[in-house]
Amino acid sequence: MATLKEVQSKIVSVKKTKQITSAMKMVATSRLRGAQNRMEAFEPYASKFAEVLGSIAGKSGEDASPLLVPREEVKKVALILCTSDRGLCGGFNNNLIYKAEQLIESELQGKDVSFICFGKRGRDWAKKTPFSIEDEYVGVVGGNIEFSVASTSGQKLVDSFLDGAVDEVYLIYSQFENMAKQIPTIKQVLPISSLGDMVGTIEVDAGDQFLPEHICEPSSEVLLGEMLPKNIFIQIYDALLQTSTSEHGARMRAMENATKACEDMVNELQTIYNKTRQAGITSDLMDIVGGAEALKG
Repeated sequence: MATLKEVQSKIVSVKKTKQITSAMKMVATSRLRGAQNRMEAFEPYASKFAEVLGSIAGKSGEDASPLLVPREEVKKVALILCTSDRGLCGGFNNNLIYKAEQLIESELQGKDVSFICFGKRGRDWAKKTPFSIEDEYVGVVGGNIEFSVASTSGQKLVDSFLDGAVDEVYLIYSQFENMAKQIPTIKQVLPISSLGDMVGTIEVDAGDQFLPEHICEPSSEVLLGEMLPKNIFIQIYDALLQTSTSEHGARMRAMENATKACEDMVNELQTIYNKTRQAGITSDLMDIVGGAEALKG
């Protein structure tokens, strides 16, 4: 059985750990609010852009842009993997990496896969795989994300697709539902195979059966050619915002669970301390009583 000093030392150590996890939870909560506000502030722009794009796409045919045309044979695939730079957020990064592994093993078996990594955790995992890393962005997810980062990486992918260096592009990110639920998601961004992929996710009322009509100048085909690449940038930027918000939510929940675990451990150690102390007192009393009886004899 551990001595009183050892148990007391463990109690002090666990209490200090509890203070650290509690402080990290507060920091994650504060950053979560900021990330969630940025994500919600971007939604009106993305929705209106998707609405206009959907209206223009309805006037144009499938041959209006090469970004709409799928390749007859898919050989080279690029994966945009969005993870965090830091750990201590539960299974957040592992879930995203597992999603990438599933995609590679199921649909991309035998294809030439390359990675565009946002986040240190995903990059470190990709380095251990036999696939190449075309580009990496460390220190982006989790902070104040600039749209230029998404547009720069998106333009490289669009150019690679148009040049034939890449046949398909998939986006792997964490979709933020609420503070307790973040969903690893896979989305194909290139080629854009349907109107739903172009428009994205827009909440439409049941009574709205059509998209608004827009007068185009110049032609709808020219505008579509300009707007489709920007739609790719928007999808990447939205994925980064969603992943950043999900990271803070996952870290807040992980630190909350760690704090509760510390509390349970302190209570358990306190019980052990009391039992050990009581056993020591009982042993001392027995020695005293035994000595007194021996003196009487």
